[in-house]
Formats: sequence, structure tokens, C-alpha cells
Amino acid sequence: MTNGSAALFVIGASGVGKTASVQALEERLLPGVRCHYFDSVGVPSTDDMVRDFGSTEEWQAAATRKWVERLASETTGELAVLDGQMRPSFLMAALKATPLASYRILLLDCEPEVRLQRLTSRGQPDLVSHQMDMWAAYLRGQVDALDLPVLDTSTLALSDVVEHLVMELDRDHDIHLKHRNGTKK
Repeated sequence: MTNGSAALFVIGASGVGKTASVQALEERLLPGVRCHYFDSVGVPSTDDMVRDFGSTEEWQAAATRKWVERLASETTGELAVLDGQMRPSFLMAALKATPLASYRILLLDCEPEVRLQRLTSRGQPDLVSHQMDMWAAYLRGQVDALDLPVLDTSTLALSDVVEHLVMELDRDHDIHLKHRNGTKK
């Protein structure tokens, strides 16, 4: 049984533009849309994840379940947008346990060189690593295997990515979003 809540899960590796895009979407103040950030719950150290959950993967699975439960319990009729580095398989499992009326998973991806430039320019060169490249490839592989949509942000302006998110919300959740001035998007 589903409730009336709907969600758009914007996922991807660090540096693909997901947080910047969701923040820009949030700044539009679209009626009925609430933006959330996976990491806002706090991300424990690797040692704490292993101690408390058995592994970093189990922590992510548990945190993903809690987010889906939270979004499912939100006000009916609202659309939630969640930004995070969640595994699509963890999202699918959580959505089976706590179904939403509708949902969409969208992977934001970009070329490794673009990710490197973005992470370096925002002062996070420590995230530029072979491990992050592997994580991005892993997420892309899961999304491809599940036949989920991908938006390559390599050459897109932030405003173009946000417009794509608005189109996803409007089309896939059958919610007709309006800009603050009342014009239909």
C-alpha cells in the first residue's frame, strides 16, 4: 500500500552537481516541493559505521531506509527531493518496504575530468581519487542495470540541470509546478 507522498531521488558521486542543483531548485520556492540532503543527518566516521552497523554499506542501507520512511511519512501531496550518494539498489529495497505513491531516481553524472575540476575548485581535492572514480562507475553501472535515467552534467550550466529537475518533477510525478510568478513550467 502506498501513501500520497512522492519523491525524486537525485543521486551521484561527489562533484557531479547534485547538491548545487538541488539547492538551486530549493531557491525557486516551488509550491509543494521540499528539498532534503542525505548527509544532513550526519555521516559517522568509517570506524563508527563498522562498529555500529558492521560495514559502511550497512550504514548506508540503514540511512537510506530511514530517509525513505521519513519521506513517506511527510505530508500527503508534497513532493520531496532528496540529494545523496545512495546506491540505487538500497533505494529500491527501501521503497519496497516503505512504498511512496510515486518516485523517480535520477543519476547525475559527469566526466571524471569535470568532477576533478569541480571538486578542486570548491576546495575538496581530497575527494579526487581513484576510489571516487570507481564509486561513480559503480553508481552508473547500477543505474544502467536498473534502466534508470542519467543526466550528464559535464557540459550543462547549473540552470540547465535545474530546469531538467523541474521537468522530471512535472512529468514523472504528475504534479504541475508553477514558478512563484504563477506561470506554468
